[in-house]
Amino acid sequence: MKKAIVIGLGILALSSTVPAMARDYRHFDRRGDRIDARLDRRGDRINNHLDARGSRINERLDAKGERINDRLDALAAEARADGKNRLAEQLDRKGDRIEAELDRRGDRIEDRYDNRGDRADRWYDNRGDRINSRFDNGGFFNRGWWGRN
Repeated sequence: MKKAIVIGLGILALSSTVPAMARDYRHFDRRGDRIDARLDRRGDRINNHLDARGSRINERLDAKGERINDRLDALAAEARADGKNRLAEQLDRKGDRIEAELDRRGDRIEDRYDNRGDRADRWYDNRGDRINSRFDNGGFFNRGWWGRN
């Protein structure tokens, strides 16, 4: 008799929880989509900010290299006018070398900022996808006792 009562109460408890768990889970799906979209926007914003910063630094270094090269070219032209051809060639090479070095440095800095932005964007995209998949198909209640999907 005692076993029958315990079994009956167990079945009653299970049958009362099934309708409670059978509700509409679209709320969780929309919530996951909203979180995913917000994180995607944040990653895009960080990526665009870092890309613009790298481009500004690159342009500034390129302009600096061109200014130095132009100034040294003007000095080389004066040296040629005075008949100092070796000095003029040396000044030309020096200006070209400085301009190329500043150009390479700007490209390297721009690439570093681009990579940082891409990495941040990818991280936020993956984080949003994980959260969205966790909220899909029932949210927290669909994961079971073993944890994450």
